[in-house]
Amino acid sequence: MTERKPPGVPFESWVDKQIQDAQRRGEFDQLPGTGEPLPAALETSYDELWWIKRKMAREGLAVLPPTLALRKEAEDALAAAWAAPSERIVRKIITDVNVKIRDMMFKPPPGPPLGKKPYDVEAVVREWRERRTAAGAGADRDPEPDPHG
Repeated sequence: MTERKPPGVPFESWVDKQIQDAQRRGEFDQLPGTGEPLPAALETSYDELWWIKRKMAREGLAVLPPTLALRKEAEDALAAAWAAPSERIVRKIITDVNVKIRDMMFKPPPGPPLGKKPYDVEAVVREWRERRTAAGAGADRDPEPDPHG
């Protein structure tokens, strides 16, 4: 579009002519989204972070508030503890997540409340032992003695 608008021609008419010429040449035929409805985002109110949200959706990313992220992490840690191969690893997993839970309990970030309290390490270890015994894996018990009793 290096052509200049001729004098005396209204701007709208000149632009319309440019568009019609480009359509006749087929320059709009292969554009992404041709023939598809406009995104629903155009029907809602303006959101200045629309492009970030679209990029995150395209990349499959999600951002949770810190408390919700820690809730998920705590649930994942408990599941990892149940699947741990040794009592020592169970204790480490639960102790590590408890540190994060306590930190958030005493220094809450903005957002919804955590709604979690630290796990009882001994109760988790007892449950882990019971699950392993029930699964027939009691022979794989750690050779390390339990320092807590």
